[in-house]
Amino acid sequence: MKGFFRALCLVMIIMVVAGVSVSCQTKEAEKVAAGKGKEKMTFTITSTAFKHEGMIPKEYTCDGVDISPQLAWTNVPESTKSFALICDDPDAPVGDWVHWVMFNIPSETRELREKIANDAVLPNGARHGTNDFRKYGYGGPCPPGGTHRYFFKLYALDSMLALKDKVTKKDLLEAMKGHILGQTELMGKYSRK
Repeated sequence: MKGFFRALCLVMIIMVVAGVSVSCQTKEAEKVAAGKGKEKMTFTITSTAFKHEGMIPKEYTCDGVDISPQLAWTNVPESTKSFALICDDPDAPVGDWVHWVMFNIPSETRELREKIANDAVLPNGARHGTNDFRKYGYGGPCPPGGTHRYFFKLYALDSMLALKDKVTKKDLLEAMKGHILGQTELMGKYSRK
């Protein structure tokens, strides 16, 4: 049977040389070719500071220098025009406590370096909203006691957002409705006695 298939392919190759269009793939090769490019890569956010569900180091908290951790993302959805970021603590005694709100992060951005300035507008045009400490930018974990979870949620959006100053998490969530192409999150923990 293999000899027959090889002879048939040879005839087809001769036909191609003669200008006749043919295909000389086995069924298995056709299945492999059909599967290529169809695997959907997952939109993912990571940090060099801590692993997903790991402990957030002290330097990124109110017990340290309270700087923002490095964040990076991959496999961005097609047609992304901007990113938005929210970091919150659902374990706070008063309910969800917001630590970071950022939006209009340019679409070509794939990383926020450690120690991002807490300015209202950053050099690349990204904007900070206000956190529950009533400040622009990042405010690190500072639980009153026990272990809390901190979710860094990144959204890929199909547009820039027409929001200006003192944007809250609620404002951002409302503005993003109908514009979210993808979402990913990284969760870290921090504990105080």
